Amino acid sequence: MSSKSEYVPGTCNIGPAEIRMRKRAGVFGLAATLLLWALFAGLRVPAPWNLLLFLPAAVGASGFLQAALHFCAGFGSRGLFNFGSEVGKTESVEQAEFRKLDQRKAREIGLYSGLYSGLIGLLVAALGFFSRTMLS
Repeated sequence: MSSKSEYVPGTCNIGPAEIRMRKRAGVFGLAATLLLWALFAGLRVPAPWNLLLFLPAAVGASGFLQAALHFCAGFGSRGLFNFGSEVGKTESVEQAEFRKLDQRKAREIGLYSGLYSGLIGLLVAALGFFSRTMLS
């Protein structure tokens, strides 16, 4: 996606400062997922507990998706945008049709984040189950 510097309904509602914050959230979520996975494996936690990796994986997936798409799902669902240099300082989207486009994009990001993180949780749980089964 090209670098955008202005609000585009349903497409772009955050600027560089907010994008950096979303990337940091993605890195945090990914790191937490990997650390928990290693911890669970080291402690030989029963495989179903690996499904809990869904939570940090969702944070990571959502952060990376929002950064890549230049779109904050939370802002979109509330009719806000921010292209300023200060994170969290928002402006309101006035047009109802623009807010609807933003809300649709926010739902898409939520859906994709849930799908990605759910797949990660299931994959890790399956790997844990099969590795314990094969080693027993």
